[in-house]
Amino acid sequence: MPAVFQYESLLGLVAAAVLLEFVAWRLRLPPAAALISGGIALALIPGTPDLSIDPGLVLIVFLPPLLMSGAYFTVWREFRANLSSILMLAVGAVGFTTLLVGLATKWMVPGLPWAVCFTLGAIVSPPDAVAADAVLERVSLPSRITALLRGESLLNDAAGLVLFRFALTAALTGAFSLADAISTFCVLSIGGVVVGYIIGQGGLFLIRRLRDSELAIVATFLLAAIAYIGGESLHVSGVISTVTAGLLVGWHQHTDFSAATRVRAQAFWKITVFLMEAVLFIMIGLSLKGVLARIHTVDDGLHTLLLPAAIVVATVIIARFAWLLGSHVLLRTIQMFGFFRARRSSVATAALMSWAGMRGVVTLVAALSLPDSLPGRDMILVSAFAVILVTVLVQGSTLGRAIRCLRLNGAEDLLVRQESEDMAWIRMSDAQQAAVIAMSQQPDGTQSHPRLVEQYTHRTQMAIALAKDRKLHRHKEIAHFQVILAAIEAGRMALITLHRSGDIHDKTLRKMEEELDMQQIAAEIRISETG
Repeated sequence: MPAVFQYESLLGLVAAAVLLEFVAWRLRLPPAAALISGGIALALIPGTPDLSIDPGLVLIVFLPPLLMSGAYFTVWREFRANLSSILMLAVGAVGFTTLLVGLATKWMVPGLPWAVCFTLGAIVSPPDAVAADAVLERVSLPSRITALLRGESLLNDAAGLVLFRFALTAALTGAFSLADAISTFCVLSIGGVVVGYIIGQGGLFLIRRLRDSELAIVATFLLAAIAYIGGESLHVSGVISTVTAGLLVGWHQHTDFSAATRVRAQAFWKITVFLMEAVLFIMIGLSLKGVLARIHTVDDGLHTLLLPAAIVVATVIIARFAWLLGSHVLLRTIQMFGFFRARRSSVATAALMSWAGMRGVVTLVAALSLPDSLPGRDMILVSAFAVILVTVLVQGSTLGRAIRCLRLNGAEDLLVRQESEDMAWIRMSDAQQAAVIAMSQQPDGTQSHPRLVEQYTHRTQMAIALAKDRKLHRHKEIAHFQVILAAIEAGRMALITLHRSGDIHDKTLRKMEEELDMQQIAAEIRISETG
């Protein structure tokens, strides 16, 4: 296929993604559902060209930015507070699902090697909260459930892909040792954390010294690739390395990034994630075109592809329910005997989180990266696609209804956040007022900037004065906005102090910090224009 035609096809996919996102918005469907449906439609259109990609490039191109973005926007305090529960989901549920899917696949297709069966299990085991985010953002849900779902999606990607790596290696080489696998898993995980921390600290050291926001944002993008490639080159988990670096950068963004970098970085990462996820979702649909071409009869497709895929879908859903509800019952039983104290969950919470186990990007990336020589590749690809299709279209579209039926809402958490936000506004205003008074106080006791209390009126008068005599009022305008910048910085430090101490929620910090950032950008522009 000519390179120009490949580029044109890629542009066509992006255009289709934009259209499908708009359709999803109008129909109030999860965006992933519309993209998957669009991929199916494109695959079934006669004459649609095959769009293939080197499997070796799939993981290294798409995965690092997606992992970095997820880690960058993680609520660290909630992530740390619920780490034990998150690990139960990210490692326990992933391993349990991999085991059950592998057993079910071997039962359905006895001739398939065990390693290939578990490869399929590892591919479909990690849920993806990205597909659920569109629904979660529209409903009021307890913050702990949201933290568990998003924290799970961050770590289970690593667990699922490490299992995928073991299973695929065993399938291709025929060699596997459980003891070696466990020890290797520990080395990969711990080594990935260490490498990611070192690379993340090095990236922060560089970003702090980049005054240009565009360069800083590009540096964060490159950091994702460096963390992943560096981890893989050192024979540790590149996934965990990238997640660790992303968590570190995300934690320090409030203090080490400029306002312009933070605002622009959010827009950059949202667009990057949208494009990558959209292309991946549509690509899986197009990949089915080659699979369908190799099906000679309806019976052949039904028995060799569709029936095994249906069993895999059912096993994936049942395995998550069994793990979460079983863990809930076991934990409550242990707590009854007083052996373990932890925050109690409810059956409704376990049921909702079971229903929220939608698969997405990681499953797509892993399935697309399989070599053509792997036995049962077509069946694995169809099964992975079926799992994504059913979990996104069915579970994703009904998640909001399930929340209402189970009567789970975040009204109490919302009230707490509102109260903390009111307190934060008062504390931030006090800090800004103190900074203005300190910088405005003159030796004779007068104030050099009395009209900052009425900010917009004062700005208008300064603008009029500046237009009449720019040279005369230039230093006054610069001084005016320097005081504003000092007040903004004081307010930001007060917010960060509240956030670090756990007095305000991460959403409150981001909401209030965004307003401060916009004010800072405007002030910096005015100073640069007059400087």
